[in-house]
Amino acid sequence: MAASKSSALGDLPDEMFNIIKAAGSVLVPRLGRLALPGRKIMETPHFLAGTSRGAVPHITQDTFARDTSIGGVYVALEDFIERAPSHVPPIHKFRPSDGSSPLRRFVALPDETLLVLGARRTPPVAAPSANPNTHDAIAVCTAVGFKTLTAEDFAEAAQHLQADIVVGMGDVPHGRSLGSKRIEKATDRTIQWMTEQVGRRKADASEGAAQAKLFAPLLPVTCANQQFYIDCLTDELVRDVSGLAIYDLRSVEDLPEALHHQPRLDLTEPMTPHEVLQRIALGMDILTVPFVTVATDAGIALAFILAAPTDPPETNGHHHIETLPLGIDMWLPTHAVNLSALVDGCQCYTCSNHHRAYLQHLLVAKEMLGWVLLQIHNYHIIDVFFRDVRQSITDGRFEEFTARFPRVYESSMPETTGQGPRVRGYQFRSEGRGEGKKNKAPFTRLDGAKDLAVERASPDTHASVGDLDATSLTEKRE
Repeated sequence: MAASKSSALGDLPDEMFNIIKAAGSVLVPRLGRLALPGRKIMETPHFLAGTSRGAVPHITQDTFARDTSIGGVYVALEDFIERAPSHVPPIHKFRPSDGSSPLRRFVALPDETLLVLGARRTPPVAAPSANPNTHDAIAVCTAVGFKTLTAEDFAEAAQHLQADIVVGMGDVPHGRSLGSKRIEKATDRTIQWMTEQVGRRKADASEGAAQAKLFAPLLPVTCANQQFYIDCLTDELVRDVSGLAIYDLRSVEDLPEALHHQPRLDLTEPMTPHEVLQRIALGMDILTVPFVTVATDAGIALAFILAAPTDPPETNGHHHIETLPLGIDMWLPTHAVNLSALVDGCQCYTCSNHHRAYLQHLLVAKEMLGWVLLQIHNYHIIDVFFRDVRQSITDGRFEEFTARFPRVYESSMPETTGQGPRVRGYQFRSEGRGEGKKNKAPFTRLDGAKDLAVERASPDTHASVGDLDATSLTEKRE
């Protein structure tokens, strides 16, 4: 299992995060344990599932609790504030009668699941303007387009929603690099926003309000280039910050020793298991894995494990050039008569109860159950993958498995041959006028419909009333 079943307060350690094993100080894989009151203890390295409006794509909350082992989710505030501040979002008005987290109850998340809240999704949709953030706000992508979210509004929402962990708001220009002058401005803004949020949290704490753990966002540059902000984290805010949110791997290369003990939340958006291993090797503790849903949308069943049985066969002393695919394209017609499981030996709900032929039929028929079953399987594969990673660190074999993994598996996901589900608005942004539709129309005109329309443009003056009625009926049906 991904997390320990024990959640009693008496079983929790004194600190939220404890490093159990690490071979060095900074850029090394490490075993840890993340423990919060009322939640399952999460063994790290581990992953967070990305969500859309609080739900893991393709998975309803009853399926989430019954058929998956997901131990934590990442939720974005921008999913819920489409008309704020002119209209108060429903989630801001919601107050559970039992005093529990409004966000957890609003999205029907199980009590034992770790809940992490951030301002933007992962991966986020890049804002259209070159400098989307201002001195007191960032650009967010809502259901009605891009809007601004002020630091004050974010801090207020974070306090009301009562997540387990809140990623502080930083001046991170998603999809763009920071120039030298822009780094200085981003550093000043992030210091100001974090200081204001900490001040608000202290004021609310004096009134007895519940407090989420605050993770400080690091700018996507080296620590040396944001030194004033790092000094602030190690001095003024040292008692108020419980972890770090990493947006670029350069931020951990020169991480100061005073921050080594903090848990690291990786938001760099790894797109393959190879990149996941790279980040774990650099000491990441909790990672988001957006490629799982990307693979599901593409109709790909993940099929990799860390402890692969053997290396590819050798030919004349050299490794064979063929490697195993990271996943199986379930759109291929060869699966139509295949009654085997998606992956041999897989113990997930999908592989235990269904076969490839059924899943291929669901995809071709555009039945949403096909993507539901794929998502269940793919998250099981990634859960087993992280479990094997933790075991390899315990056994001192992580470097061995990491070196062998690229020799066994291809470096990228297989190309999809079918059409996925409808593209959702949070997956892209409009580029301008004249842009084609992202989703194909489910129905089109029959062949020759245009010719019939031309013929009906000039009705016969000698036509009978019955003929005219038939023509009108045809037009209405079209």
